[in-house]
Order: sequence, then C-alpha cells, then structure tokens
Amino acid sequence: MLGSPKNLRTHIGLFGRRNVGKSSLLNALVSSSVSLVSAEPGTTTDPVEKPMELLPIGPVLFIDTAGIDDHGALGELRVGRTRQVLDRVDIGVVVSVGSQWGPFERDLVAELQRRQVAVVAVLAQTDAVPADPELLAHLHAEHLNPVAVSAMQHQGMHELRLALQLAAGQELAERPLLSDLVPPGKVCVLVVPVDKEAPKGRLILPQAQAARDLLDHNSIGVVVQDRELPLALAMLREPPALVVTDSQAFGTVAQMVPLDVPLTSFSIIFARFEGDLSAMARGALALDQLQPGDTVLMAEQCAHHPNDDDIARVKIPRWLDQKVGGPLRYEYLRGHQFPENTTHYKAIIHCGNCTGNRRELLARQRLAARQGVALTNFGVAIAHLKGILDRALAPFPQALQAVQRARAGEV
Repeated sequence: MLGSPKNLRTHIGLFGRRNVGKSSLLNALVSSSVSLVSAEPGTTTDPVEKPMELLPIGPVLFIDTAGIDDHGALGELRVGRTRQVLDRVDIGVVVSVGSQWGPFERDLVAELQRRQVAVVAVLAQTDAVPADPELLAHLHAEHLNPVAVSAMQHQGMHELRLALQLAAGQELAERPLLSDLVPPGKVCVLVVPVDKEAPKGRLILPQAQAARDLLDHNSIGVVVQDRELPLALAMLREPPALVVTDSQAFGTVAQMVPLDVPLTSFSIIFARFEGDLSAMARGALALDQLQPGDTVLMAEQCAHHPNDDDIARVKIPRWLDQKVGGPLRYEYLRGHQFPENTTHYKAIIHCGNCTGNRRELLARQRLAARQGVALTNFGVAIAHLKGILDRALAPFPQALQAVQRARAGEV
C-alpha cells in the first residue's frame, strides 16, 4: 500500500452548475491536470477522484462532479451520479461565478447541510468576473466560508486551503479499529486464511489496516493461517487479548479459540469502524424471518473479480438457503450504486466497506431503516448463521446489548 486507503481520507466534493470551473479549480488545487477542462458544457461525466495529501488536514480525496444543472436523458444520469457523491463527502465545495448564486447553489447547500456536511462556498473565475462583495458578505453571514478564486491565475488557492482546513476542523476524530480492544503490549492474533480470494503476495485491505493499527498503538500482532492457530495459541505465554478471524473461517476458528478468549472478525470490526454496528447486529436477526423466494440485496463496495467460491455469490447464499430451507433470490450491486427505493428487498447484506467511507455506509443504513428494510454486513450475518453471533459481538458490549434487547422485543 503506497498511500492511505480511501476510508481514512477526508472526502471533499466539488459541486456546482456546468462550466463554473470545478475541474479547473481541482486541477489548480492539486497542481495537476486530473480533470478534463473544456469550454463545452458537460465535459465532466462520471465523478473524478484525486487522492492527495493536503496539509494540515492530511490525506484527502477530492471528487470532481458533473454539473448539477445538466439536462436530457444523459444529463439526468450525470446528475444522479453527482447526487450519490453527496452521501460520501465530509466537505462540500459549492462553486459558482461572480454573483451567480441562486436556487441551484442554495439547494446544494441545503442538501449538504441536511447531511451535516461542512460547506465551503467558492466564487470562481474572478479573473473574468469579479466576485460580488455583497454576495461574499452574505455567504460569510451564512457561515459558508466563502473564497474568491481564479484557477487560471492560481489566485485564492492558499485561502481555499485555509477554508477547507477550517471546514474540516482542527483534527478529524480518530475512530478506534482495534486500539481500544488490544492494550499496548498485549497480543492480538489475526487469523488470515490464504485462499482463492487472498491476493497473491499481499493481504487484503482489512487485514493490512488491522495489522497497521496494532503497530500504531504499540500492540503485538501475530498473523497466522487457521490451520496454524492452535500452535500459535499454545506458544503464547498468556492468552491473547483478542483473536480476529476472516469471517469465512468463523466456524472453524471458534472451535479452536477457548471461550474465555475474545473472538471477532475483520468484517465486524469494520462494521463498527465504518458504520453502526448495533444496527447491523439487529439487522442480522431479520435473516430469521426470510422465506424461500424472498429477495436479498448483496452490496459490495470493491470491484474484485468473483471466483468460484465467492463469499457474496456462493458461500453466504448457500448458508442462507440452507437456513431458510429453500432458494432465495439475490441481487448484486457494486461500488457507489445503491437504490433509492429498497422496499422490495427483505434484507440487505453489505460488505465490510473497507474501500468505501463511513458517511456513505451510514447514509445507506439510514435509508434502509427509513424504508423498514434490515441491513447487516457479511461478518455479522455469517456469525449469526454459524450460531456464534453473541460471542462475536462480546468485544462490543453496546452491539451485544442491542441484539439481546431486540431478541427480548425491547427494540
């Protein structure tokens, strides 16, 4: 891994009408021609992403979007892609020109603020159209951190970086991955099966991030395959503080790990890191209500090539069909595509979201909850299907309590 993964980057989206200079602004900010610039309206089609280090914020991901005022059949698709970006940005940069601040811009600001996203207003192309002082004063009064810039002349870039820093806050709150579960100097055993889904010569992202988190917090990581786990446990002078396994090996590993040793999975620690674990834990209980013929959505963020024993397309469906007593219907979505209407699904099972970000996953959880559809994740679902959900949630008392209350009919 040569840089910070996306889920650790501050996501900054550039929004506005067509031809207001969003792509030029991004190119000026990153000092590189990452976005195609043209006088032709609608040049930007799909969102363009550019990861970089933006001091003092740190690792960020800029996302350039299509004009929100695009029209026609193709334009509607572009606008739809742009609106999907709203759900995953931490900072929204709303770009306009001169005094052109009207319904489009106000609606964008309202959409971002409804999602509790910090907003920076940019009046661009000041080399051609001077910024309106009254509009700047109004935007200041609205706490939109306005900045006047000229991408062509590279003016206002320093001020824009300062505005982005202010919008981001002094420091993004650090969310624990393993550091609150494994004290410094204590051992965490990472069980990493090397199977068809393991990339040759490296670890998958959740495993790599878990190992790095242990190093960052002065804990001791022991990495083994499942067949070497008994030997590794026997070699330790004291029981590990935690064992984290690949979810697909849950059943086997649970039999090897003593009951007094905390056990969970990479997917479950990412459910907490990336989303609302308590809600996903309750969502797993809804799998008990499935009937043959019901439709289940399998949502994946990454675009790995499925193999002949794929977790989302083979293993989980096989275990679910066995539990239900007949075949279910499965639909699959990847990346940032997610339906606005989920009501025809009886359940949604989401991946660990290691290549997505927290805001987007939480937005999906809120959408499904509003529409009365249970959403859980791969690891939580597998733990439930293997009959070890309570044990897998024991390191997370709040999530375990949520499940226990749901079983008791209190939620």
